Parts: sequence; C-alpha cells; structure tokens
Amino acid sequence: MPGGVRLKTGSDCEVLLYLYRRYGLEFLRDVRGMFALILWDRVNNQLVLARDRFGIKPLYYHRNDQRIVLASEIKGLFADPGTPRRFDWGGALATPALAAAPSFHQSSVTTWFDGVHLVPAATALRIDLRDGRTSEHRYWEVPSHTEESTGADEFIRRYGEILEDSVRECATADSELSLFLSGGIDSSAALALAGPGREGMHTFTVLTGGTRDNGDAEHAEWIARELGAPNHQVIFPQSHAAAPEEWVRLLWLMETPMCGAEVYYKHELHRFARQERPELRGMLLGAASDEFNGGYSQVLGGDDWDSFAAGLAYLDRNTRWDRHPLLRHWWAEGPSFIAEPALDGRGAHTPRDTYRSYIVSEYMKVQQYNVWHECPSSTTASSSSPRWCRTGCAHGSCGTSAYSGTRSAPGCPTGSPSAQGPLLLRIGNPSRLPHARRRHEGQLVRAGGARPRCPGAGDFVDAESVWAYVKVLGEGTTDSPSVEMLMRVLKMGLLAEMAAHLPILEELSAGPIRAQYSGSSVAAAEADDHFRTGEPDAGGIPSLTDGTLLLTDPVGSEWYLLRNGEIEFVLEGNAPVLQVLREIDGVSKMSDILSIADVEMADVSGDLDSLLDLGFISLGD
Repeated sequence: MPGGVRLKTGSDCEVLLYLYRRYGLEFLRDVRGMFALILWDRVNNQLVLARDRFGIKPLYYHRNDQRIVLASEIKGLFADPGTPRRFDWGGALATPALAAAPSFHQSSVTTWFDGVHLVPAATALRIDLRDGRTSEHRYWEVPSHTEESTGADEFIRRYGEILEDSVRECATADSELSLFLSGGIDSSAALALAGPGREGMHTFTVLTGGTRDNGDAEHAEWIARELGAPNHQVIFPQSHAAAPEEWVRLLWLMETPMCGAEVYYKHELHRFARQERPELRGMLLGAASDEFNGGYSQVLGGDDWDSFAAGLAYLDRNTRWDRHPLLRHWWAEGPSFIAEPALDGRGAHTPRDTYRSYIVSEYMKVQQYNVWHECPSSTTASSSSPRWCRTGCAHGSCGTSAYSGTRSAPGCPTGSPSAQGPLLLRIGNPSRLPHARRRHEGQLVRAGGARPRCPGAGDFVDAESVWAYVKVLGEGTTDSPSVEMLMRVLKMGLLAEMAAHLPILEELSAGPIRAQYSGSSVAAAEADDHFRTGEPDAGGIPSLTDGTLLLTDPVGSEWYLLRNGEIEFVLEGNAPVLQVLREIDGVSKMSDILSIADVEMADVSGDLDSLLDLGFISLGD
C-alpha cells in the first residue's frame, strides 16, 4: 500500500487502484491472493485485464475490431449475440492434457471454444481503446534460478515455514471457512497447520467403498477428531452413479471436456457443505500439492531420484519430439546414434533443466485442469459460491520447489513434503485402485444418454467407431480403460451441441443432495449396506481377462498390471492383492489361492472388487 493513502471505501479492491497509479503495470508484483480484474484507465483510455499468479480466478473475453466482451464464465460470453457459439474441435484435440500425452505441458491454456480467449495467469493485458493495440506484461514467473549449494535439510525447513505461513494466511478470515479433508497427507497437513484458524472449522469427506477400504475416510475422521474439527462423511453408495442429466448439467457448469468423476465428487461436497453450513464463505483445499511436491514421482519412475529423473527425461524427450516429429524415428527401436541436442535445433548449447521444465509443466497443468474446475464446481444456481483457497498453490512453496536444484532435490523425500510432523505419521500412502471412476463416468452411456449431434465434428471424429463402442458399453460387455478417452470425445460432442443450442442451467437437474454418514465411526461402515462391495465368492475360480497381463521388472521390486499392452497399475512387491494375483491360474478356487498366498479375504476384498468391476479379472464357477 503506497504511503499517505487513505482508503475511501471498505473494499480491499480499492488498494489496487492506488498501486496502479503508483507502479503502472507492475502494480500486481507484490499482490498475493486470487483475483481477476478489469481496470479502465480513463486518463490513457486503456483497458487493463489481469489475473492472479496461478490463474485461479477466470476472466474470458471475445473481441473484434470494434468491441470486447468479458465474463467470468464462457456461458456469459455466449449471452452476447456477437460471440461465436462453436466448439473448437481442432484446438481441443491438439491439447496434450486432454489426450493424456506423455509429455510436458507447455502450450497456453485451451478454452475449448472458437473466438473465446482467456487472460493468461500472472499477466496484465493492456488494450488501447483508441486503436485496439494490445500488449502483455508478465508480472510473475516461476523462478528460474537454482541454489545448488543449499542442502536438502535446509530446503525442507524453508518449505515447511512457507507452507505453514501460507496455510495460516488462507485460514485467516472474517467469515466461516471449512476444509475438504480427503484423509490424505496434503489436506490433513492443511488442517493441522491452520492453527487458530481451525476454530469453528468444519471438514467434509467423500465416503465411498474405495475411501473406506483404503483407509482415507477413517484417517479423515481420526485427524479431524484429534484437531477438534467436526467431520462430515458424505455418502456415495457403492451402487451410486450420477444420472445422465446430472452429468450434462455438470459438464455445462464446468465448460470443459476434462470434467470427470473427481469433479463430480467435489461438486457434490460443495452442495452438501452449503446446505449443512449456510453461512459458509470459504473452502480450504490440500490440492495442487502433488503437482509441485513430487506426489506423482512414483508414477513417473519408482522410489528413488535416479528413476524419477529418468521419467522426467522421457517426458522431456517426448516434448521435443513433438517439436521435431521427423527426428522421432531415429529413436524408434534400439539404441539411438543421434545426440539429444539435435532435438533442440542448431546452435542450442544451453544445458537442459528437465526438473524446472517439469515444474513449469505442472504449473500449466494446474491451470488447465485443477483450478479450472474448482470455482464452477462450487457454484449452484440457487446461491452465491463460497470462495476456495488452494493451499498447495502458494507461490512461495511452488517457487521453492522450482529452484531446489538437482543436487539438493535427490535428498528431499519423494511425495509431498507436507508429510513432515508426528501428527501425520499415522497417515501413510495407501494404494488407490479407482473403485468406481471409469464405471461412474461410463454411466452416462450405460444409462442411455442421448446421442449428441456434435456440431462441427465431421472432419475430426469417426462417428461410426464412437457409436459402435458406445453400443458395446451400453450392453455392459466391457470396462476397458479406453472408456475414459471415449467419454472425453462424448463430452466434446455434448459441449458442441450445448454451445449451439444454449441450455438454461437452472432448468437442468442436479439430483438430490447426498446424505452424511450417521454411524458411530467410519470403521463401522464396513457392515453398512451402503458400502458392501459384494465380497468375491471364495468358492469361485478367478481368471485374468483377455488382454490382461501381470509383469514384473528384472529384480521383481515392482509389478505391473497391463491391459492391451498399456500399464494400468503399479503394484508394490509386498501388496496383499499382488500375492493373490500371482497365484491366479484360471483353475484354482479363490479360497485355495488365498490360502497359498497367506492372505485374508478382508485384506484384499476391496481391491479385488475393483479389479472385477474394471474387468481386469473375472470370476467363474
């Protein structure tokens, strides 16, 4: 705040006007928080549009030579007759995140619709209203320098301080705050670090067969009790799946084909929380910690730094292949005799920092997916949305991760550093098989969802192939992983149709609000019919389905469950469900396999039920 300024209103936004008057386009350099702003500079006849460092708050626009239209939702732009109402098939299909491409995310955020633009994160966009000239000013960047001389212990200490300060700032408010508590390390750490901000804070947890079996729901209940925060376990029964109309409504609310089961659960938690706590105005989250703190390091390459770095190198090479596709063939099979700098072009001699490329990629991924769905998923047509604060998106903690350096990073623990602290030692990293994710999303077709006309898709989508596969799903004959990719194509088609024929959100049903578990403890939910997973018949004969393989690496430290040649699950060598899978021969009964593997049915029933549900194993007589 510039010295000598006396505020004239009670709005914190007034501060920005004085900062702009003093510093011009640098006025947001030291501003922390989440925001999207439109500032009209009457003196210079300029329009300034800006968003926070992570692009948490949205600001879309459409412009031509005479006018510019702005809105916080794409639907708001469509209310303007001059804004195109067409889905951008070419841009959407070329979005690496949508195609789950194994490469770094480096392109700008896709808006999915023709003529719709998004003000970039950490950017002030200046438009001269006299001639339309436009300039972009980046007021913040992911740090690029490294501190190779600083050891891992110092980085862990520094990170802990930054994270604690961030959480306490987020938990300081003059209105009611709550927290989504998954039972994992990150949201639990956010609750533990909130300090005095926990007073009066309620927590909300998804209770499914999956979160019960892997211990997440019980951990959430336990840590909330230990820290004196009421915990609401919101029930999603084993048989539950969103109705087609509910999916259509959620998709139109989200405005992205990346809307999926995670978004559905979050949206339902928001609806329940608003009903339970009418005065609620803010929601803390532990999300985005995985992206910046190595939460996905095991997925990328194992338990040590060398294998993690090798995984990053693989993603980095794929990214450069995308820029020089003809060179890809030199690495097609066997050893390559071409130096990797060839992928950077002639004269490129600067050493590559793949770790920083990874952090920047996660920064872009968070904008395209994570922060995209949080704001709208908290919104309903009937009331104002509570603001939400993603504690994992603290710019200081992200910056610390970015400049940790390749010498000190190997000494830092893989997984989220927020796990430090005795209170969280009970909460481990349970294996998470996706109990109902694919079936849950596939329910849109299973339930007979309407066939969208997919305006503009003729040159991009093989309609006959799509609907032939939809028919197979409708008959319930497969739960293939390709269901997720099919669902994204269907969602693009639905978005294209809704853009061409605008629905009224308030007229689309969101379905009933979920109920909360009222038992004495989540552990007792094991006997509750809501969560009975249908324990596999011990007298049945299990078999791996066609296309399913169980393989291991040369030393047997990890095992891989593959479907049609693609790795779907990585299993640790001592996992009880792995011991069972290794003994499946298509002849032995389940009871005999459990005896040979020395495993109790109670220890693997949830995982086996998921594998049955997803079609990796079958159970015969």
